[in-house]
Amino acid sequence: MRWTLKLQPEKEKVTQLARDLQVDNTIASILCQREIDTYKKAKKFFRPSLKDIHDPFLMKDMDVAVQRVEKAIENGENILVYGDYDVDGTTAVSLVSSYLKTISPNIATYIPDRYAEGYGVSYAGIDFAQDNNFSLIIALDCGIKAIEKVTYANEKNIDFIICDHHKPGDKIPDAVAVLNPKRVDCSYPFDELCGCGVGFKLIQALGSKRNQTIKDFLPYLDLVATAIAADIVPMNGENRTFAYYGLQVINKDPRNGIKAIIHQIKKKELTITDVVFIIAPRINAAGRMKHGNYAVELLTEMDFDAAVEFAAAIEIFNADRKDLDKQITNEALIQIIDNKEQDKYTTVVYHENWHKGVIGIVASRLIETYYRPTLVFTKSGNKLAASARSVKGFDVYNALLACEEFIEQFGGHKYAAGLTLLPENFENFKNKFEEIVSKTIDKELLTPEIAIDIEIELSEITPKFFRIIKQMAPFGPQNMKPVFKSVCVRDNGYGKQVGADKTHVKLNVFQGDNKQTFGAIGFNLGDKIEIVQNDFDIVYSLEENDWNGYKSIQLVLKDLK
Repeated sequence: MRWTLKLQPEKEKVTQLARDLQVDNTIASILCQREIDTYKKAKKFFRPSLKDIHDPFLMKDMDVAVQRVEKAIENGENILVYGDYDVDGTTAVSLVSSYLKTISPNIATYIPDRYAEGYGVSYAGIDFAQDNNFSLIIALDCGIKAIEKVTYANEKNIDFIICDHHKPGDKIPDAVAVLNPKRVDCSYPFDELCGCGVGFKLIQALGSKRNQTIKDFLPYLDLVATAIAADIVPMNGENRTFAYYGLQVINKDPRNGIKAIIHQIKKKELTITDVVFIIAPRINAAGRMKHGNYAVELLTEMDFDAAVEFAAAIEIFNADRKDLDKQITNEALIQIIDNKEQDKYTTVVYHENWHKGVIGIVASRLIETYYRPTLVFTKSGNKLAASARSVKGFDVYNALLACEEFIEQFGGHKYAAGLTLLPENFENFKNKFEEIVSKTIDKELLTPEIAIDIEIELSEITPKFFRIIKQMAPFGPQNMKPVFKSVCVRDNGYGKQVGADKTHVKLNVFQGDNKQTFGAIGFNLGDKIEIVQNDFDIVYSLEENDWNGYKSIQLVLKDLK
């Protein structure tokens, strides 16, 4: 691990903010690093307000989109709400369809089959719309690159409204309206919404025509918060406000589908991390193992007992998914060793029988072992399909763009993408991808980095200090949970390896003459137990440990040396 101390802000700014907020310099410093450097900005940060949610009509094409939906409702047209099979797509479809059903009975949903149709808008979906007399398709979390498909729909007199957040290409599809804050010609004040967030702006705009205010839309924010957490979009600006209020809905009065998942795991208060690791994988498992429709049915179910049944079925999908991704990860690791590819700049592995639903997870798992841009391929019809994942600081989307000559189709973000190619192009693509990455990646990025906010003494960790850190949540990109460094700490002699195969380490640490100890847990750091015989340095974040009703502050170790 590379330990990198973030650039420390100007002392004068820190001192002024500490005085204005009546907090210590460490807290003020962490806030200044995040560009929260005035009392006004801090107030907005710590007290998100519904007033911070922007007017949806600031988004390019929103007025046209609303007119077209209103016309469809007035004329009794059939509207198909279409979305991708991942968490962002299925939550977006659930959100928009459940709202539209409150104003029109002629609403249906469509999630493409991951295996038969692949990612995004499909010809099969458009044919389904034609066969069932749908004259308007609202596409969510996809469609920005579907130029030929939208043309195909136009030929069949089917209109498209696209609500997407992926990077547009040079050409925009010829749809009735294209809602995407990343459009160059869109001046919407926040361009990091997720797909579900763009869907929310559409229903917010439709609601404003019905004298509904933002308060009427609070019940939908459990879905938006779930999508924000799962899609790893920046946790600042409007996303922070959505996530803040969405978490309150999840914890107080979520929709039946989310309530059913929480009911199964029996956890009291969920944080955004719980949404990432508990709710999102279960919603995703439906699309990975069976069909994304299961997720939409779960998230739109009005009867709690029926939602519990859906959640139980999805729980089985999730268990199957875990078994599969473990098995495929092991097979991929063996393939890397057998092909003597441990020292390359990239990981590109392929097996025709790998399950398409878990290759994205497998790519992330492989990065845990070989920290480099990674692609996992499987067979999909007569083509090969892959999920790409990157390492921090490297844009895998741009690397794929440079290999375009060998790719049939691709889309995604800086750190995650999907693509298809013809089998005969696989070797050429693999070689080109390695060549591009080896030339363009900063070699430092091939060692995982821990970005440290600030170095502190353990004595600074007081209940008040921890309370303020907790109030900085929800955490996510651009507002990560603060990471601290403390030097020359000692274990009180009872440090031990824990876990079934002793992979983790549990310590009680103190510093200098101050004998106050803190419990510390280091996941996957069991092999570093030898280090703790003498003084050592630690990098960690803070969390609350609740053991038999007794709450204490625990250090979650990221590394020690």
